[in-house]
Amino acid sequence: MSAVPQNPIVLIPSRLASTRLPDKPLADIHGLPMIVHCLRRAEEAGFARVAVACGDAAIAEAVQAAGGEAVLTDPNHPSGSDRIFEALQRLDPERRHDAVVNFQGDLPAIDPTVIAAALTPLADPAIDIATLATPIVDKHEIDDPNVVKAVLSLAPGATTGRALYFSRRPVPSGEGPLWHHIGIYAYRRAALERFVSLKPSPLEQREKLEQLRALENGMAIAAAVVDTLPLGVDTPADLERIRQVMQKSR
Repeated sequence: MSAVPQNPIVLIPSRLASTRLPDKPLADIHGLPMIVHCLRRAEEAGFARVAVACGDAAIAEAVQAAGGEAVLTDPNHPSGSDRIFEALQRLDPERRHDAVVNFQGDLPAIDPTVIAAALTPLADPAIDIATLATPIVDKHEIDDPNVVKAVLSLAPGATTGRALYFSRRPVPSGEGPLWHHIGIYAYRRAALERFVSLKPSPLEQREKLEQLRALENGMAIAAAVVDTLPLGVDTPADLERIRQVMQKSR
């Protein structure tokens, strides 16, 4: 049997509690809420089912008004992983979906092929969780703690590598590329179930990086290398920039 998931679902965790950009998922971008743009990008990536895991009724209403699928979840979930797990249980109690792509709701201008690429490392049956990385080209990102670095075991010419560590510091040392981690994940269903059952780990708490919980508990993560860094929206300035970028592409 192929290790590649046969029936994945994309789940977009979303809630209104953003301090830097209040009501961020509902921010208007050329007539549509940002969360709806993210929904459209995931649909354009070719997935048969995409849904938004909502922490607030207003988000669900906006998604449903645009013809999308939404499910209300506990607003007090500590992480997006916990939110999508609840959504998965509600949407698919029959366990038809064998993998879950956790796609962030603040990447409205992402190239849909980048979302699809998150599944490719799961072709290896030894991999539990797949994610994405891209080479760091802007030097200011090297020492920026907001830019998470992925340490990858990557053979020459390969486009997928095992993730050995993630850090806010510029690792590894020495000559060679540094990898900017892109926080999109594809979980085998059993891997997501195991991950949310685990307690926060010491390195996770130290680095403030949830994916380290998986590595500390022996779960295998691999990253597909892509050549595009999607623009995220965290601040009013980011929102204005994304509006300008998306206006040019219309």
